[in-house]
Order: sequence, then structure tokens, then C-alpha cells
Amino acid sequence: MPHIKSSFLLFFSLFLFGLATNSQAQEARELGKPYEEFGEYKVFFSVFNSSFIPPDIAKAYDLVRGANRALVNIAVLKNGNIRGGSAQVTGEFKNLIQQTRQLVFKEIKEQNAVYYLAPLRFDNEEVLHFHITVTPEGSEKSHSFRFHRKMNTD
Repeated sequence: MPHIKSSFLLFFSLFLFGLATNSQAQEARELGKPYEEFGEYKVFFSVFNSSFIPPDIAKAYDLVRGANRALVNIAVLKNGNIRGGSAQVTGEFKNLIQQTRQLVFKEIKEQNAVYYLAPLRFDNEEVLHFHITVTPEGSEKSHSFRFHRKMNTD
């Protein structure tokens, strides 16, 4: 399983730092920076189709892949540290007709990183509005932010 964990860490590191593909880097530029800053914390976020995850990694982490399924990825970094820290992460998303669905985040801890993933289903070309709240471990203060994404099936 160390090989799978290393692959998973590398895969999400690429997403977090905008190096995955040119189209994703272009999308990040169009949508703004892929993180929010709250004092000494940076909260990185992304939403991507679950089919981008290789089948062996999806199986190892009990993630469902599909053309109309996506994952919200959150990582909380303190003081420029490249290793994500633990946090309480909650959130929800709304579609254009204001239907609200809760996000249920799963903590992924690896030797050099901590990520939070929440699965969701979507319709092709659906615009989703996200509201995320994080409370970094050891902090009593919560930080909230919003962003939106237009989702496309594979």
C-alpha cells in the first residue's frame, strides 16, 4: 500500500499546486487563486471529476469513480508549510435552483500530507456554489469561504 499512498500524495500535490494539466491551470487562472488566506493559514481547494483518480487509488481509499461524480479537495497549510495540517472541515453546495446538499469530508492522512475529500454528484454543465468552513487543529477560530465551479461530465 505504500506505493498507492505515494501515488495518491503525488496526485493531490499536483492538484493543490496547479501543476496537473494545462487546462486545469487555465481554469485556475480564470477562476482566481486556488486557495484562501486566513492569517497564518492557507486553505487550498479544488473540485475535480472522480474519474481522474486511477482505479487502484480509488479502491484503496474507498472512493467512487464516475462520469457525473466529483470530489471536493481541501488542504489546510500553516505558515507556508507544504504539509497539510489537520482541521475540522464542513461544507455544503447549492445548484442554480438553490437546492442545498451537505458535503461529508473524509480525512486522508499520509506520511507527508493531510487532505479532506468530499464526494458529490452533478449534472453536465451544472454550476455549483460551495460554502466551506475550516477550523484548523489547535485553533478556536473557524474560517469560511465561498467559490463556484461549472461541472462537466467526462
